Amino acid sequence: MTNNIAALIDHTLLKPEATPEEIIQLCAEAKEYKFASVCVNPSHVALAATQLKGEFSKVCTVIGFPLGASTTETKAFETKDAIEKGATEIDMVINMGALRAKQYDLVLQDMKAVKNAAGKLCVKVILETCLLTNEEKIKACELAVQAGLDFVKTSTGFSTGGATVEDVAIMRKTVGPDLGVKASGGVRSLEDLEAMVAAGATRIGASSGVKIMNGLKSDSEY
Repeated sequence: MTNNIAALIDHTLLKPEATPEEIIQLCAEAKEYKFASVCVNPSHVALAATQLKGEFSKVCTVIGFPLGASTTETKAFETKDAIEKGATEIDMVINMGALRAKQYDLVLQDMKAVKNAAGKLCVKVILETCLLTNEEKIKACELAVQAGLDFVKTSTGFSTGGATVEDVAIMRKTVGPDLGVKASGGVRSLEDLEAMVAAGATRIGASSGVKIMNGLKSDSEY
């Protein structure tokens, strides 16, 4: 059961002040617990890839993070660069302004460009649900399906709110059984994790993975 829980968690350290030593510690914890991945900023991908070579845990990185307001061309380049440095999963931030303006072709193009750059690797799109209406969340999920992405994800952990059970349920209902749903932001305990999984999450983004595994509650926001 413990391994099953660990395999749901993207062990996350995205704070801008994170040091190489802290990334090495993150990777050591991922190796010990066999977390699904470590999720780090692009500048730490090469280090994490070296630390996790041959290990179960993948190297996940974030694209257009945390605002999603980079150009499509920039996101595609950032994706290719991260993969060249060893990333094996990609979490991109949606263009929220375009979504809210109903510029759906632009949003779809943005997603497709990252997916094309990533090839067969797993791509998740971060919706930043705390800034969207339910209608916008549903539309974003529909576009993610249309773009051929692998996951929809709730949050960056850097905005006004994180994952909620209600949002995870909306996302799961919209994408159906074939896409993953990642709950991130504010998942601080085993109880939080179990509630998100019950609502339809198949991956959890958390900086408190070790505390979750040890049955403790974290005060971390991500």
